Amino acid sequence: MMKAHCLSMARYHGWAFERLLDALDGVSDGDFAADAGLFFGSLHGTLNHLLLGDLVWFGRFVGQPHPARSLAQQIEADRSALAARVRAQAARWIELVDGADAALIGSRLHYANMAGTPCDTPWAATLLHVFNHGTHHRGQMSAVLTRLGQPAPEMDYVYFLREQGA
Repeated sequence: MMKAHCLSMARYHGWAFERLLDALDGVSDGDFAADAGLFFGSLHGTLNHLLLGDLVWFGRFVGQPHPARSLAQQIEADRSALAARVRAQAARWIELVDGADAALIGSRLHYANMAGTPCDTPWAATLLHVFNHGTHHRGQMSAVLTRLGQPAPEMDYVYFLREQGA
């Protein structure tokens, strides 16, 4: 049951990113880069932060820590390259969960946070934290899309479930 839920959430994470990226296609480069009052400034800054967060967490899950030292570190300046990397990382999460067995999913994740402090958290719950983090910031970006007069994508988990026939 837990693996099925983690895999569903990994797939949802990628699905929601696809919907967001499609919606962002309607935003001008100027609006994409402009400070929108978000914690990471712009739509670009927030999407970059989402990628960075995913890269940092993925590194922890696979035992290859990412060298980032700031949650605002720019990963991709180019908009198209950023979108491509977001898509690629979303696919990596699905592969990770698909290859995980029950013992791994039920284990604990040992890692150091960005300050170097050792941490020990439940593997599955920490994975779900990553996907919840994505939901949080995609929601912020959706509000900016609305403010810009763009249609906001339906990204709720229940829409994903319905589309999947669950």
